[in-house]
Amino acid sequence: MTAVSKPTSAPLTERQEARRRRILHASAQLASRGGFEAVQMRAVAETSGVALGTLYRYFPSKVHLLVATMQDQLQRLHETLRKRPPTEEEPAARVAQTLMRAFRAMQREPQLADAMVRALTFADRSVSPEVDTVSRLTTAIILDAMGLTGTPTPAQLSAVRVIEHTWHSALITWLSGRASIAQVKIDIETVCRLIDPTSPARPTT
Repeated sequence: MTAVSKPTSAPLTERQEARRRRILHASAQLASRGGFEAVQMRAVAETSGVALGTLYRYFPSKVHLLVATMQDQLQRLHETLRKRPPTEEEPAARVAQTLMRAFRAMQREPQLADAMVRALTFADRSVSPEVDTVSRLTTAIILDAMGLTGTPTPAQLSAVRVIEHTWHSALITWLSGRASIAQVKIDIETVCRLIDPTSPARPTT
């Protein structure tokens, strides 16, 4: 799994990591209650019990913080999926099942999901490393669901990128009320069919 972005290049101490986790927990808690607008840096500092200056050393802006929150949520999801992998037989079906599990997790916390997706949308170049990590985590989740045993081919990686774009777009349209959950499911299942033509043939028995 790709490591999340750290405020410095040096590894965090145990105490620093605990502080960072408190900050991310406070961010998710505030976003769950009030969405993007509720995640004010001063409120995050107070909720997590850190000084405001310390918070800014970890996360330079609210967008940095919420993108890091999404990294954290995806890491948790990835760990859960590794413990309870998808059960479908075909790669496309396994990826669709996985992404719908991820979608339903966000559906349970719609304000948090909205805050994280808005942060990704607002992110400028200064947040590129964090956004890239979100993309790598999403890619890892999809590749794990595909059940590959070797290095993915260029065609497979291309299919994964298209699936990522569709999933992100589906989240935005659902959060904005322009798509139903049923439509999201259809779109995800449709785009995941791109995987089957790029999957290696199963050995015959």
